[in-house]
Amino acid sequence: MIGADSDFYKKFSVESKHKARSNKIFLERLRKMRPVSLDLVVGNLHDEVFNKIDCLECANCCKTTSPILIDRDIDRIARRLRMKPSQLIDAHLRLDEDGDYVFKEAPCPFLMPDNYCMIYEDRPRACREYPHTNRKRFYQVLKLTYHNTLICPAVLQVVDGLKQQYDR
Repeated sequence: MIGADSDFYKKFSVESKHKARSNKIFLERLRKMRPVSLDLVVGNLHDEVFNKIDCLECANCCKTTSPILIDRDIDRIARRLRMKPSQLIDAHLRLDEDGDYVFKEAPCPFLMPDNYCMIYEDRPRACREYPHTNRKRFYQVLKLTYHNTLICPAVLQVVDGLKQQYDR
């Protein structure tokens, strides 16, 4: 497993910014191509990458971004915290420019110092699905994948693998 080596994550930050333009162009081209094998290839890359990377050693997603919380997420988290949904909203959420509920600030208020999630079993759907590299119809999230290459070292590695497979 790739550990909490700060040099690894500094290198990731530099590398992801350096590759940003080429990744964006590649993913836009891949979205237009919509290769039949894409879901299978991404799924295999996802498994391969997550055998090497431990999210608990990074938690950059929890430290830097907020998921969108749907009503079901808010109800579930409020129940977990033994509070009313309105109390959860007042304490931790805000409406973003698209009218979606997100956390007021980063890092996530439920991220503990050891990078574990205080509400893991009841975390928002967006957190459960992140980083979206093991889903069906992957072509639908290629724009989001580009943004995630700047946040998640695993996504950057998956995209590097996709480039090897399709960038010929």
